[in-house]
Amino acid sequence: MSELKVKPLKPRGPSAAPASAGVVTERGPDEIDQAELRAEHQERQQHLHASIEGLERETLLNMLSQMVLIRRFEEKAAEAYTLGKIGGFCHLYIGQEAVAVGSIAALRPDDYVMTSYRDHGHALARGTSPDEVMAELFGKAGGCSAGKGGSMHLFDRDNHFLGGHAIVGGQIPLATGVAFAAKYKGTDQVSCVYFGEAAVNQGVFHESLNMAQLWKLPCIYICENNQYGMGTALKRAMSLSDVSQKACAYGMASEFVDGMDVLAVYEATRRAAARARKESQPSLIEVRTYRFMGHSMSDPGNYRTRAEIEKYQERDPVKVFIESLKQKQIVDDATIKEIEDRVRAQVEHAIKFADSSPEPAPEELHTHIYANPIK
Repeated sequence: MSELKVKPLKPRGPSAAPASAGVVTERGPDEIDQAELRAEHQERQQHLHASIEGLERETLLNMLSQMVLIRRFEEKAAEAYTLGKIGGFCHLYIGQEAVAVGSIAALRPDDYVMTSYRDHGHALARGTSPDEVMAELFGKAGGCSAGKGGSMHLFDRDNHFLGGHAIVGGQIPLATGVAFAAKYKGTDQVSCVYFGEAAVNQGVFHESLNMAQLWKLPCIYICENNQYGMGTALKRAMSLSDVSQKACAYGMASEFVDGMDVLAVYEATRRAAARARKESQPSLIEVRTYRFMGHSMSDPGNYRTRAEIEKYQERDPVKVFIESLKQKQIVDDATIKEIEDRVRAQVEHAIKFADSSPEPAPEELHTHIYANPIK
């Protein structure tokens, strides 16, 4: 077993602020020494700069374009939801863009990807057309799941994106099975699965990790730890809040990654993918990130303080990446404007496509249920 030792984000000390300050004292997320915060920011920026030097400009621009696309797409999806064009649940990915973009960039096109219900970003990063994703959110026939899946059940067979899954943790054993199939067939493919930290408390998480390590399956388990399971803070629901340490129980390689740093996520996933292909060894990657929006569009997020949200917005993964690319003279303001204009045109086209796409035909009600339907 190859176990990685990496330096995590500095742990936060307990809060000393009075309860009247409106702070959730169990976590104390807002009382952070500003000098420490600046030092940490500089350290992360130095890492970004060093990582940028080792990558081609085209790769960096592709990552940036995808992150901007996800951000603008999700903003437009929120707008469409408030207008009543999207029904049901809608979980936005704003703030977590670096996770999907960085990790998927490290995979091959024929590797398999599965995730939870917060799946718009993963589908877009995997290459699914914004038109098809938006049409699916609208419940239209032009959607990637023919309008029958909606926000939580995106699917794209051509891009090896095996779906968003609404059952908490339900995708984890499925991805383990996909990894078993890849090893059985000798295809050299990797199965990569995303889930939130709340899914770690599900039994299938532990069963899957045990099986993957026991059978040496090429699976990458990525925990997108945005620090809240719906409205419940991580430390109120998990006795050991360092998710990466849970891999120790199964002798599995693990890593803790700053999820606001797209290149840190990229590098960690590359290491895990190489381990899966060369050694047929699974990995658990805990990516510490933060969602800027509520759990879903119906969540006002009253369990968080404005100060806490603003603290993380200072490390907005899109903004930090742009600043670093500018400092390294990879992009300038004209390049950023060009990317923004192109992305906004894509998103506007996706809205028009979704609006004009027809409703699913009534006879589609019974399709895609059985492999061999009874005539």
